[in-house]
Amino acid sequence: MSYRILASVALAAALGTAAIAQTTTTTTTVTTEQSGKIKTYIMKEKPSSMKITDTVSVGTALPSTVELRALPSDVGVTQYRYSVVNEKTVLVDPTSRKIVQIIE
Repeated sequence: MSYRILASVALAAALGTAAIAQTTTTTTTVTTEQSGKIKTYIMKEKPSSMKITDTVSVGTALPSTVELRALPSDVGVTQYRYSVVNEKTVLVDPTSRKIVQIIE
């Protein structure tokens, strides 16, 4: 009987860990070339940086006061918008307003 309980607990723990790993390993792939194009575009356009009180990190949702801008089509990143917040250029999912990548 205790073997079944231990096996059930171990299985539940394994499944729970897998579920957590699936929800926390979302990554955005922007190629080195696209990242370079984004940097060049930002340097050319010189958008002003918005100050926010939240920490600028992947997964942070930007407030509605932060303007999200489209990148030109030749950059090749059409599914995201960008903004410059706290002096950092960020790619943002326009639906959720969450930062998906910080362009360094």
